[in-house]
Amino acid sequence: VQLVESGGGSVQAGGSLGLSCAFDAYTPANVRMAWFRQAPGKERKGVASLASDGSSIYANSLKGRFSISKDSAESTVYLQIDSLKPEDTAMYYCAAKAGVGGLFTPSTYHHWGQGTQVTVS
Repeated sequence: VQLVESGGGSVQAGGSLGLSCAFDAYTPANVRMAWFRQAPGKERKGVASLASDGSSIYANSLKGRFSISKDSAESTVYLQIDSLKPEDTAMYYCAAKAGVGGLFTPSTYHHWGQGTQVTVS
């Protein structure tokens, strides 16, 4: 599974940003996709996770401002971020895995993109 993120950038607080994660067409349909983020000097943390059945789950502290979705025809997973705050500044990573459990545990994800930087000022 190859993942390529895009859409990051520098935005002002209060703005919105849409991130994309393109995955290859051979990705099994039953994988779970997720977005993580990592601020400088901090550990990587889960933001949102999307199961193959379309059900989603969000980190408790981020509910309401983040939205994860997938377009299977386009082989892309999206993360919409609204009402951006300076504390949202981080490298955002797309990840994929098979199996269950550890929805926001980075070590359980076997496939990662290179990340896309989001900076909020």
